[in-house]
Amino acid sequence: MQDTPKANRLHIAVFGRRNAGKSSLIIAITGQSLALVSPVAGTTTDPVYKAMELLPLGPVMLIDTAGLDDEGEIGRLRTEKSIKVMDSADLALLVFDPLSGDASMEELWFGDLKAKNIPTIGVINKIDMLGQGHGIDAEARLKESFDIPFVSVSAKEKSNIDGLLEAIIQYAPTDFERSTIVGDIIGEKALVLLVAPQDIQAPKGRLILPQVQVMRDLLDHNAQIMTVKDSELKNALESLSRKPDLVITDSQVFKKVNEIIPEDIPLTSFSILMSRYKGDLGMLVEGARAIDHLEPGDKVLISEACTHHALKNDIAREKIPAWLSARAGGPLEIKVASGGDFPDDLSSYKLIVHCGSCMINGRQFMSRLYKAKAAGVPITNFGTAIAHLNGILERVTEMLL
Repeated sequence: MQDTPKANRLHIAVFGRRNAGKSSLIIAITGQSLALVSPVAGTTTDPVYKAMELLPLGPVMLIDTAGLDDEGEIGRLRTEKSIKVMDSADLALLVFDPLSGDASMEELWFGDLKAKNIPTIGVINKIDMLGQGHGIDAEARLKESFDIPFVSVSAKEKSNIDGLLEAIIQYAPTDFERSTIVGDIIGEKALVLLVAPQDIQAPKGRLILPQVQVMRDLLDHNAQIMTVKDSELKNALESLSRKPDLVITDSQVFKKVNEIIPEDIPLTSFSILMSRYKGDLGMLVEGARAIDHLEPGDKVLISEACTHHALKNDIAREKIPAWLSARAGGPLEIKVASGGDFPDDLSSYKLIVHCGSCMINGRQFMSRLYKAKAAGVPITNFGTAIAHLNGILERVTEMLL
């Protein structure tokens, strides 16, 4: 389970004031010391991620955040990072310190969580420091103000942690990701041909994550798989005793693969499948059509969810900018954002082109789609954009919509 990709884990984020016991709570849940714990407020700075298995939920990702009441300029930056964690949270634990006697700040944070439709569990910590029955009283008072389930615990004494785990299991969303990447569009014993170019961009000694995940999903659905490089595709197709039921390719070689694969064989790409798995494919297809309205000088955001050293002919920094500029009839102003860096202000962009999102979870990807929609900026992804530029957008998406 520790090898489950981060993006495929249920993300459980812990929020609260400084020194409310957030880090201690995660240590109590995991049984491991993953962060420095101190009575000094503000010990946790950047978000801390801890992968674990929580049965029967399976693999989860616990996220420890800095206090949302941090102060000063550095405190403001810490708080901004904590707030951004909300974009990827499938479930929130909002930690209360009953000794503070004030929950007005928590009401503001809960308003943000509620606006983002994030299921939330209230955790009343430090009950070991309250008098007899006071923990129950604190829970009753908070229930009057917050329409969420509450659990009273002592992270320090590891008291009622089992009760918290039961609540997490009960209230965790079951639909945080689609049940399958490709299994719903193939029949039993389907023959699927995968095209995986091994150029300078391919990592040494392994396949890239979308290829691995699609393969696993196909195996789970009893498909027969053949994987070839684009240079071997024509010979591989001729060697088969029957036509493949589906061909899945790297989007970068769409033009070449489309010319080889007959029209009566369904064709799509790893990038398109991943974006359908994580987000709203219809919205991305519509965004691809906005490419036709680009003009020289327009500002375009290219967003990659991962971070890597860019090599020659990098898809995000060279190939897509060149293809888009050629279609626009002149140079565009290209901004590349990678990893967790996604602009808050999108108003200046005419188009956003996002990667397949294999490195972020579905909620974070959908959060980016919602932000683009709210700003009125068309958003597409690498696969749908390249397909549209090659005039095959309908062909590679019709079986998925």
